[in-house]
Amino acid sequence: MSAKLDPERAALVIVDVQEGFRKAIPGFDRIAAATATLARGAEAMDLPVLVTEQYPKGLGPTAPEVAEALPAGAEPLAKTVFSAAAADGFDLGGRGQAVVCGIEAHVCVNQTVLDLLDRGIEVHVVADAVGSRSDPDRELGLAKAERSGAWLTSVEMALFELLGTAGSDRFKAVQKLVLEHAP
Repeated sequence: MSAKLDPERAALVIVDVQEGFRKAIPGFDRIAAATATLARGAEAMDLPVLVTEQYPKGLGPTAPEVAEALPAGAEPLAKTVFSAAAADGFDLGGRGQAVVCGIEAHVCVNQTVLDLLDRGIEVHVVADAVGSRSDPDRELGLAKAERSGAWLTSVEMALFELLGTAGSDRFKAVQKLVLEHAP
């Protein structure tokens, strides 16, 4: 298992960053902005992007700031199972690494991470783009993911790790995204 992300092997998995969670998740706007930055960075580096929506009839669509950042063709996959990896139609397209972000850290994100690890996928969880209704649940979800074999990362760490080098148009695009995202 590699600790380093590889743009030829990685896919971005956005789990349930939906409008119905906006009022329930502390820091939702920050999480949605971080997720949008990841989506734009993934597009700049030609990474596949998978997006899920948990029971969209009840929880609504993907938050608009995230939906607007998705690359063309990244249509949300509706699901009722908690794990995105267990949803009908979920497919990493042969990629061996998953960069995972979303809601909630201790339920859908956690079960997605565990299922991907069970499949032999290297998982990197973007801690600053993950939330839960309570901080203790968020922390437990991240801790369990890490203890189970996932790597914890941040938006900036993941994007620059995937980039690997400066001096290119991709670098300029990602650098701009990171500077815009900075708190």
